[in-house]
Amino acid sequence: MGVCKKVVSSFSYSWKKKRALTEAQRQLKLPEHSLKTECPTRWGSRQAMVDRVLEQQKAIAQVFSGDRKARHLTLTWQDIDVLEAINKSLSPLVEFTDALSGEKYVSVSFLKPTLHLFNNQILEVQEEDTDLAKSIKLKIVHYLNDKYSDTATQELLDMASALDNRFKLKYVNEDKRGSIEDRLIAEMKTVMENIPLETAATPAEDTEDAPKKKKKGLSSFFKATVTPPQQQDQAIASELQSYLQREILDAEEDPLKWWMESQRLYPRLSNLARKYLCIPATSSSSERVFSTCGNIVTCLRSSLKPDHVNRLVFLAKNL
Repeated sequence: MGVCKKVVSSFSYSWKKKRALTEAQRQLKLPEHSLKTECPTRWGSRQAMVDRVLEQQKAIAQVFSGDRKARHLTLTWQDIDVLEAINKSLSPLVEFTDALSGEKYVSVSFLKPTLHLFNNQILEVQEEDTDLAKSIKLKIVHYLNDKYSDTATQELLDMASALDNRFKLKYVNEDKRGSIEDRLIAEMKTVMENIPLETAATPAEDTEDAPKKKKKGLSSFFKATVTPPQQQDQAIASELQSYLQREILDAEEDPLKWWMESQRLYPRLSNLARKYLCIPATSSSSERVFSTCGNIVTCLRSSLKPDHVNRLVFLAKNL
């Protein structure tokens, strides 16, 4: 990786080498792409740098062959083998990183299916992989599994995945499905107990805006006010089983839209879905906001008032 960085740096600071690289690309009929530099704060920049160096390795070797001072930077076959192993192991992760770090709705319910996909398909060790590629894949998988191995985190991921009707219990271990269903039932009961308190109308500050009190009809005196516990338990169990037995949505569908349309059929589960599906998969969106603030509040604009900063950040992120 050190040699790869030196190769990229040698072209970054020399316009003659850039011109020679362009001529070599035309002679070898390679894409006229410039080399990429690794940036510590940008995800996937190392893989992008390696991929571009491998793409242009013949043109780079041709340029270095005519330069005595830079000839020692020519990549050897051992260097190329290492870079190919790194690129092969990291390239599948780039698309997932971009998708999970997106600005649009990306819920924590995606993490459980993504981890399952990494363990069983994308980062699974293949027979044709080199020893280095196998080592990289195993270390990545071990790191990810260890990061989310906490019991509380696993329960959160299982609950979020179960309430996402694109996945449900598909990626939950069979030995944990019973406990997840029991927890869903318990939280559904808790939600129903708290709904009257949460949805109760708060007194309006202005008496003119307060809604008029509706007169009670004669039928209201015969309406049952308390549901028997047995009937309530049956209704909760029936609602959960009906949800689990429904057909799974397509992966491209929006689960929030589906829950909004189906909240009358599943009043208790829809409240749980609001609780869990609002959790973002990553903190990238908030980090981008801080980066935007850093671009706005510079040394030349250090006297901006907080209210003006808030407005400028809002405009920068929404225009």
